[in-house]
Amino acid sequence: MKDLKAYYMLPAHPAEVYIALTNPYTIQLWTGEEAVMSTQPETEFSMWGGSIVGKNIAFDDGKKIVQQWYFGDQETPSIVTIKLHEDKKGTSVELRHTNIPDEAFEDIQAGWNDSYFGALQDFYAEN
Repeated sequence: MKDLKAYYMLPAHPAEVYIALTNPYTIQLWTGEEAVMSTQPETEFSMWGGSIVGKNIAFDDGKKIVQQWYFGDQETPSIVTIKLHEDKKGTSVELRHTNIPDEAFEDIQAGWNDSYFGALQDFYAEN
C-alpha cells in the first residue's frame, strides 16, 4: 500500500472549488460524465461513469472533503482527504490519498494530476 500527497493551485475561490467537487451537476460540467454525489456523510458516491466509487465520510463546507475510495476487495480503506486553502491566486488544494494498492498507484497519481485536478484547472481556465 502506498500514500500520495500532492498540491494543486486552482484559479477560483475555495467556495467555488468546494461546489465543483461536491455538486453532482457541477462535477458533470468539468468531467463530462454523470456523477452521484452528496455532502451528507455516510452516502455513496460515483464519478466518471462508475470508474471512481466510494463513501463520503466528512465535510467542512468550503474547506475539507474526506472520502473512502473502493478498490475491489481491499480490506484497509483507501482514504482521500482534500483540503482547500484560500490563496491570492485562488485556491491551494492539499490532497492526501492513503492506502492505495501498489499496482494502482501510478494510475491513481496520473488520474489526480490529469483527469481530476487537471480537468478542474482546464475548466476554470475556460470560464
